Amino acid sequence: MSPLTLAVRDSTVMLRRNLLHARRYPSLTLNILLMPIVLLLLFVYIFGDVMSAGIGGGGADRAEYIAYLVPGILLMTIGGTPAGTAVSVSMDMTEGIIARFRTMAIHRGSVLIGHVVGSVLQALISVLLVGSVAVAVGFRSTDATVLEWLAAFGLLALVATAFTWIAVGMGLASPNAEAASNNALPMIILPFISSAFVPVDEMPGWFQPIAEYQPFTPAIETLRGLLLGSEIGDNWWLTIVWCLGLAALGYRWSTALFNRDPK
Repeated sequence: MSPLTLAVRDSTVMLRRNLLHARRYPSLTLNILLMPIVLLLLFVYIFGDVMSAGIGGGGADRAEYIAYLVPGILLMTIGGTPAGTAVSVSMDMTEGIIARFRTMAIHRGSVLIGHVVGSVLQALISVLLVGSVAVAVGFRSTDATVLEWLAAFGLLALVATAFTWIAVGMGLASPNAEAASNNALPMIILPFISSAFVPVDEMPGWFQPIAEYQPFTPAIETLRGLLLGSEIGDNWWLTIVWCLGLAALGYRWSTALFNRDPK
């Protein structure tokens, strides 16, 4: 077998291992998935009329606010899923299984690749579930073409990949699973201080740069443009730059931590 074939085979085995863990211990995945669904229902049925009136400057229009809210909720789902990856990686490091893998004739990077691919798949499945709830409560994207839907799906996969590599680095750098969970909190909090719930222009002036110059806001605005036909502007290339930069940083950080000799 060629080195590439061995790497693909071992990565597939590790992916299957991580998916089996997710199936046998679904509580972490369900807890992460539950938050965006609860927030979606809360902002639609409790705050929907007030928020839509404040954004539009006119009468309340819940359907319009649902359209505005859903892209942010989908990106929030993406941001929350890698937190479980950080915990899973940390558990592997502290429970001794990685030390066992180091003694086996397997491709060294397959362990990390299995975690990353498994997490991205879980994130995309979670997005589909949250999206189904969004459609059930009234979200519609009638103007989006097939190409725009594919671009939106690719955007979600790109964001998930970037933040998953960062989460893997956090898991490797954490001394235990509890610390990994705490270290991953910024990925869950960032969507709350983005344009997910209200436009950046409606925020206090001192806070607008914080909301604008972070990775989630351009990603959310790009997703809104693809699904709803709003102006995308420079957000698409800002999103790509953010994702490629975070993915490269996470990859280098993760591999450096994983490849160092254990004490």
